[in-house]
Amino acid sequence: MPGPNPTFGFIIATLLGASFHLVFGGDARRLALFLLAGWLGFGLGQLVGDILDFALFNLFDIGALNIIPAVGGAVFALLFTLVVTSRQRDRRRSSR
Repeated sequence: MPGPNPTFGFIIATLLGASFHLVFGGDARRLALFLLAGWLGFGLGQLVGDILDFALFNLFDIGALNIIPAVGGAVFALLFTLVVTSRQRDRRRSSR
């Protein structure tokens, strides 16, 4: 059973991905893509926060979670996914 830190991180990443879907819309596949991007970005941000270990990052830590780099990684991954999927939506609209 996962501990409280991974569970809390998973909840935050899921909320970020779902929020992006709520704001920018799309179908169920885009929701799944936003959720996946949020989870991966959050995990990579957490890893970068562990490796770099800046004092500024440690200011807002919750337990072992590095919140600032983890949320930053999730937002970066979500923005990247938004740009990539919006180009695909534009291509679909112009081909119809």
